Amino acid sequence: MTTRDLLPVADAAQTRAAMWALLRPRRALAAGAAITMAVGTGAGLLAAVILGRLVDAALAGQVAIAGPVTALAAIAVVHGVGAATGGVLVARLGESALAQLREQFVERALALPLARIEAAGAGDLTSRVTRDITAVAEAVRYALPTLVRSSLSIGLTLVALAALDWRFLAVALLAAPIQIWTVRRYTRDASPVYAAGRVAVGAQQQQLVDAFGGAATVRAHGLEASRLRLITDRSRAAVDLSLRGIDLLSTFFSRLNLAEFVALAGVLAVGYHLVRADAVTVGVATTAALYLHNLFNPMNAALGLADEVQVARASLARIVGAAHVPGPVPAVTPVASVVPLDVQVAGVDFHYGNGRPALRGIDLWVRAGETVALVGASGAGKSTLAALVAAIRPPTAGAVSVDGDDLATLTPHEARRRVALISQETHVFAGPLRDDLRLARPDADDETLRGALATVGARWPATLPEGLDTVVGEGGHRLTSAQSQQLALARLVLADPPVAVLDEATADAGSAGAAELERAAAKALAGRTAIVVAHRLTQAAAADRVVVLDDGRIVEQGPHAELVAAGGRYARLWSAWSTHRSPTES
Repeated sequence: MTTRDLLPVADAAQTRAAMWALLRPRRALAAGAAITMAVGTGAGLLAAVILGRLVDAALAGQVAIAGPVTALAAIAVVHGVGAATGGVLVARLGESALAQLREQFVERALALPLARIEAAGAGDLTSRVTRDITAVAEAVRYALPTLVRSSLSIGLTLVALAALDWRFLAVALLAAPIQIWTVRRYTRDASPVYAAGRVAVGAQQQQLVDAFGGAATVRAHGLEASRLRLITDRSRAAVDLSLRGIDLLSTFFSRLNLAEFVALAGVLAVGYHLVRADAVTVGVATTAALYLHNLFNPMNAALGLADEVQVARASLARIVGAAHVPGPVPAVTPVASVVPLDVQVAGVDFHYGNGRPALRGIDLWVRAGETVALVGASGAGKSTLAALVAAIRPPTAGAVSVDGDDLATLTPHEARRRVALISQETHVFAGPLRDDLRLARPDADDETLRGALATVGARWPATLPEGLDTVVGEGGHRLTSAQSQQLALARLVLADPPVAVLDEATADAGSAGAAELERAAAKALAGRTAIVVAHRLTQAAAADRVVVLDDGRIVEQGPHAELVAAGGRYARLWSAWSTHRSPTES
């Protein structure tokens, strides 16, 4: 079984720094929420005082309830308004911070190098963007308001107990050692269990992705049983860790119940002795008992959140860890005036995880403004070389340089500014066509967008029902493969990079649309340094130079006419192509 190089998990300091970065610009909102909820909570505590006075009045034979009832009604209003308003402010605080966290995660995760994602496995990143984000969102929406209310209620109740008599506070604090020990024990034991559980769930999800993504291969080689065993093992590991968490949680709550019993018994005993000694009235003792009884509801609620907090903390650490791999992504600013750049591949080797070399000893110099076509059989290394030039993958050995700068030393954003890749798989984002085009150049006006479409010969946008406002992609107007490739080429024109790499970008056009799409590609590449993985040899014939690869090595290179005249490997490929191509591809 292949060991995955999972994306990093942030440590405690990095996680705290990320949380503070989210809360710092919202300090005023946090203060307003705390003050509002404190007023509401403080008002609620007055109810126990009034009930205690009612007890003393009843014992003294004085029955006058109009005033206390009116006071209780006023307290209920203030408490309700304060709690509701404070809850809204806390929700606004949490949701805005959560939205920013999501945006940061998506922005930075999209900048992850493809090779890094493949090393970790798509399941690792998928589990972070689904399960982990969901766990943090649930904590923000449910745990955060409860934690704020509970913390305020606990603090103010302890102050109120001390105001009645310091001995009530002293016995109430008898529960503290048990609670502290319980929480520390739970935190120590549960934190690694939940962290390991998140990793196990990610591994389980990756195994499912691998199994379903390669279903055809699994069936073809009769690997169903072995794949099922792997899924079962991963699932069993995740379930075992989940059950360990449940066992820890049950023990945690039973110890909290013990703490509540000790404190309540202590307050009742102290109240009894203080009343007998005429140190306090029965009403005061009643108030203390009510305070203590009401204290453990928010206290247990806050401590009970330790489970959800542990899950959310483990998830947040995974989100922060993944989001900080690429670092901040600068805003996209298109090149004002493209100048083609040299590309140099020097002594490059590359191999995938299986150890078998995909490229060996590649030396290639593409001059500024030159178009080079990569040709060879399937598995010769064409797409791998294109991925290295596009900085999608780093070479195992050697270097790939653009304008003298090693791509390995550039940030992903800097590399994208210099080299753009268009592959056979082009994604059409759901939304207006205008927004899809502006992904490459956010400040482009409609005239610029139409100009880019016209450059690549895309006439079909004019026939759409709402023009550039037409919704395309999932749930909207579906584009054909040729139209999707024209859209990708128009994005290339808008991004205007000095170097462009086309990896079989016209392969899905079919024979009928091949010539038109190749002309569109040629217009999009005009004025740039271009490397084209040629699916059709007509692309090679139109290039300035043809590079023939075989088994990861360059075996021939030169202009099309010279290679055909030389009668070598390329000449044989061209002869076979010329014999079998359709008339529409002539």
